[in-house]
Amino acid sequence: MEVNQYLEMFIEESKEHLQACSEHLLELEKNPEDLAIVGEIFRSAHTLKGMSATMGFEDLADLTHKMENVLDAIRNEKIHVTPEILDVVFESVDHLEEMVMDIANGGDGKRDVSSTVAQLKRIELGEEAVAEVVATAVAPAVESVLEYDSFEQTVITQSSEQGFNAYEISVTLREDCLLKAARVFMVFEILEKDGDVIKSSPSVEKLEDEQFDQQFYVAFVTKESAEDMQKKLMKVSEVEEVVVTTIDQKKFSEKEYEAQQEIAATATAVVEMEATPAKAEPVAMPAKSAAPNKADKTHAPVGNKTIRVNIERLDILMNLFEELVIDRGRLQSIATEVNHGELNETVERMSRVMGDLQTIILTMRMVPVETVFNRFPKMIRQLSRDLNKKINLEIIGAETELDRTVIDEIGDPLVHLIRNSVDHGIENPTARRAKGKPEEGTVVLRAYHSGNYVFIEIEDDGAGINREKVLAKAISKGIVTQEQSYSMSDQQINELILASGFSTADVISDVSGRGVGLDVVKTTIESLGGNISIESTQDVGSIFSIQLPLTLSIISVMLVEIEKEIYAIPLSSIIETSIIRSSEIMNAHNQKVIDFRGKVVPLVFLEEIFEVPRKAPQEEEFHSVVIVRKGEKLAGLVVDSFIGQQEIVLKSLGNYLTNIFAISGATILGNGKVALIVDCNALIK
Repeated sequence: MEVNQYLEMFIEESKEHLQACSEHLLELEKNPEDLAIVGEIFRSAHTLKGMSATMGFEDLADLTHKMENVLDAIRNEKIHVTPEILDVVFESVDHLEEMVMDIANGGDGKRDVSSTVAQLKRIELGEEAVAEVVATAVAPAVESVLEYDSFEQTVITQSSEQGFNAYEISVTLREDCLLKAARVFMVFEILEKDGDVIKSSPSVEKLEDEQFDQQFYVAFVTKESAEDMQKKLMKVSEVEEVVVTTIDQKKFSEKEYEAQQEIAATATAVVEMEATPAKAEPVAMPAKSAAPNKADKTHAPVGNKTIRVNIERLDILMNLFEELVIDRGRLQSIATEVNHGELNETVERMSRVMGDLQTIILTMRMVPVETVFNRFPKMIRQLSRDLNKKINLEIIGAETELDRTVIDEIGDPLVHLIRNSVDHGIENPTARRAKGKPEEGTVVLRAYHSGNYVFIEIEDDGAGINREKVLAKAISKGIVTQEQSYSMSDQQINELILASGFSTADVISDVSGRGVGLDVVKTTIESLGGNISIESTQDVGSIFSIQLPLTLSIISVMLVEIEKEIYAIPLSSIIETSIIRSSEIMNAHNQKVIDFRGKVVPLVFLEEIFEVPRKAPQEEEFHSVVIVRKGEKLAGLVVDSFIGQQEIVLKSLGNYLTNIFAISGATILGNGKVALIVDCNALIK
């Protein structure tokens, strides 16, 4: 049987079943006596096993079969659920997810899972799960080489572009070494002084607990040479060998990184074609067909209400529609000039139809942020155990939808922000009791719409940001000077943690303390046309707020004119427009300002920003002002005149015109002319 044509469907359905397993396992941990949950997990695993065997992925099918045996023993009450057993099942699901991702990236899905399989067999036979065996399973073999996920690749690549060297360091201790943890600490102390640790294998916690043989690996960025680093580390007593090799970035060079992104972008998207106003149910899976339905759905007809469409086709459809939007603007312009009754009527009707078509196309590209949020409950569970903290994750607004292109990019930044909140924010139970807080900390992941933007917030009730510590570290790192620090607001101090190379962690761990990451988070979010802000109160908690555009292609703007040049200002940034007298303009700290509803708002003259040449100097009694907002900050953009509101297609300026100040792109107007789109965020300080 030719199976390649079914590969995309297999990958998507496998992800769905594994996600269902993870969610039900988290429920089972809270309700270990509920055998109905075990039945749901068993059915998902059984279906995945059948699909894997049919597609010829025997390793995937075999591991799923072993996990299925354990689940079958639990649901038949031969063994009882314990945290240790769940740890092994969670580990099995992690391996299965990695196998599926390998298949999605063109691999064969093979992976050494012998240790996990041995654990599953022990559990099936009724023996207790042994934590040491699990620990051994993740310890690397001597010949192993570190593997980097896409986020770590980005960090290494950007560090290299900033002049840092990226090394993979293998450290071997003497066989008679008595204090391995102490030697590891001394190695990391040297590394911390000279650069930043990106990754270690085994994890830092396992190194500290001496859960390794004699060898461990570290990925490291520094400005020191490989020879100097090797000599420094060999100074540590009881270190037998240090091998420093330059990380081969060819495997995740810019070209391959873009190829990986293209693979992700061409992954199959699920597009729901709603037959009724009610939300359509997903396509019936074999696993679900075997499950008893709830009472209110017992007799519901099962039909094909969904189809799977390759995301590339949706991109092509969007590009074609963008061209139609440009032509629509041209037709409207011609109709206005000709002023023909039937032409005006036809163009108006066509505009209404295109408006409906635009809504449908944009909706087809929308994906719930739930697809990203789903990975975090399991991650929080693992972090809680690794850090010996009690953490409750609350997810609000998972149904909020975002454009697929935005969804694909925000996963890694959110992972880093949540890990940062868990490590830096939430205190350990002892510290929380001392502060009069409940032992269990809370992290809230919230998403909601506001205008043409989606806001994603990560809120914790932890220690908050210690501004004195942040400022002292920033001054010591040369990020700000002592003189600059005197005039900095609390908000500006908070945002120092987003600076490159900044970290307040006293100890480097697998979770944080590397001094790289949050700056990459900021760069990624800003590249999507969004921004990140931080609110924090010491010993109360912190809120990281991410603002993202709903879509990156078609936006509503206000067209304005400056000396025959036309600019577009996004409506999502505009509060209102106003006409002011010259006499209302005041000066404050060498800045022209106006009083806007009791607030002092600085004026930005766009003709000066964009150096628009004037035929003759103008002394106007009145000025046209567009009041725009960035978070809580306001500014007034002074223009010659307002043209009106219009929907436009956002076009990139291309590789030759990157990083143009205060310009985020361009658009083609109805008359064929090009209008530049103003980046209001860049103009508001």
